[in-house]
Amino acid sequence: MKILKTNNSAPDENIINEAIDVLADGGVVIYPTDTVYGLGANIFDNKAVRNVFKIKQRNLLKPLSILVSNTDAIEVVAKISVYQKDTLDKYLPGPYTFILNKTPVVPRVVTSGLTHVGVRVPKNEIACKLASIFPITTTSANLSDENVLSTPDKILEQLGCDVDLVIDVGPLESNKASTIVDLTSPQPIFIRR
Repeated sequence: MKILKTNNSAPDENIINEAIDVLADGGVVIYPTDTVYGLGANIFDNKAVRNVFKIKQRNLLKPLSILVSNTDAIEVVAKISVYQKDTLDKYLPGPYTFILNKTPVVPRVVTSGLTHVGVRVPKNEIACKLASIFPITTTSANLSDENVLSTPDKILEQLGCDVDLVIDVGPLESNKASTIVDLTSPQPIFIRR
């Protein structure tokens, strides 16, 4: 496992590129977002995605969300209506996960076989750049049903296992995960505030 330290407001491009290489090779990366540290894997690598479930000790029937680099990239993984696009453009990038109907490219293992998927575009340069070549998983870097922690040291201690790479930007101000909004119904439904 490698721990690479950088600055959240002026990240080292070499660290980001190294993390993208790790993700492309099937590795799992802990990375900062605008809310909490996340666990990332290339969504198109089933083994890597299963490894995220294993690290978190998460039930395989509980889907993972997807992080994409910008709002235009959402259409790769989700079907978007005009109404949904207006909402997405208004709130993203930001601390939200929107539930949308998925496109056929999203692997079954990511969504646990469901027809919809959670999608994020955080207001965090590092996270968005990690997803610049392919979408990545985004789920809080903690054991399922345990506290969400704000520093990589504490996270690694809680997880009790090695990930391939950690991008350490120090403590994050938030320890609250993103707000989840379901846009698959005629009216938005708040799943988690």
